[in-house]
Amino acid sequence: MLIYSHDTFGLGHLRRCRAIAHALVERNKELSVLILTGSPIIGSFDFRARVDFVRIPGVIKLRNGDYTSLSLLIDIEETLAMRASIIRHTADIFDPDLFIVDKEPLGLRGEALETLEMLRERGTPLILGLRDVLDEPALLAPEWERKRVVPAVAELYDDIWVYGLPQVCGDPLAGLDIPWSVRKRMTYTGYLPRTLSATHGQMTHLQKIASPYLLVTTGGGGDGEGVIDWVLSAYEHDRALPYPALLVLGPFMQSERQGEFLARASQLPNVEAITFDAQMEHLMAAAVGVVAMGGYNTFCEILSFDKRALIVPRMHPRREQYIRSARAADLGLCQMVTEEDSNRDPHLMATALRQLPQQRLPSQVVVPGLLDGLYNVNRLAQQWLARDRQPKIRRATFNPAIGGG
Repeated sequence: MLIYSHDTFGLGHLRRCRAIAHALVERNKELSVLILTGSPIIGSFDFRARVDFVRIPGVIKLRNGDYTSLSLLIDIEETLAMRASIIRHTADIFDPDLFIVDKEPLGLRGEALETLEMLRERGTPLILGLRDVLDEPALLAPEWERKRVVPAVAELYDDIWVYGLPQVCGDPLAGLDIPWSVRKRMTYTGYLPRTLSATHGQMTHLQKIASPYLLVTTGGGGDGEGVIDWVLSAYEHDRALPYPALLVLGPFMQSERQGEFLARASQLPNVEAITFDAQMEHLMAAAVGVVAMGGYNTFCEILSFDKRALIVPRMHPRREQYIRSARAADLGLCQMVTEEDSNRDPHLMATALRQLPQQRLPSQVVVPGLLDGLYNVNRLAQQWLARDRQPKIRRATFNPAIGGG
């Protein structure tokens, strides 16, 4: 199996693909999984036997929406050409029996299109994996129209797996003019559960605090400065908060802000801050509650480890986290507060932190099939892997230059 993840920002795509790969090789002893990723820190994670990765040159998205090479001093078009070539040649030699594309149907600016067309001609089943929420429909529709995504999905993909449930977040493709031929290929798997690894690398040794603590995580951290600042302000405002806090800043937070937050945390006896830990599951398992931004993977971990959570969702440029968090709060799976509504009032955050351990647990809310995602992904994958590959005639050719990131 080959899994493609464009990974231009954060940790979400990589961690979702890794969880799927690990679950599949655990249940299928003859299966090997190769992950294609642009994540610059993929080497920080451990991988099960029969799971490996190919790192393609990284790119980052600028504030104006443009892309640039992450580390190489070359033009973005040259970087994308290299990425597309590595993706295509890896797929050609690896010759997968199943190809899963995470979130971006054509890849970053269409870089996966030639690979998709090549594998389709070979008869390789092509799967599009989508998280439970992509964006607000009014924003998603023009984006997919600009990228010409809908006709590509209709022509290329055999199946669409939605890693969520409609009763939680609705339809991720709501508002799009999706033909019935595409919609009937959609399967909701449920959320992807996480577990503690039996063997793991060296754990972070906390210097000032001990469990139970409140875990404050911003995922990759590139857009989590507001949450960290707000929680620190609450502990500075109320020195008598009952539980200590462990802040995980994230590897993509600007180094200047990391330094600022580490300095502030050092002045508080009940707050400890670290930049990154690849074993986030273990940190979360030891927490009495979680403060997070509401990204997909963190949400799955909160449900998996049955943790009370206060979600502070990102509002821009995508409203994905807000949509997920608002629906989860309506169901009673978490509590939510936004920076815009509260102006980062330290007293409000301190009050929320005091109340967090008294919330009901996510497990007290009955949602059938909530965490069946990996079971159903395995079931679906086995069905496709059991089929004989039949070469397919290319029905349409798409211009890879049209696809966006």
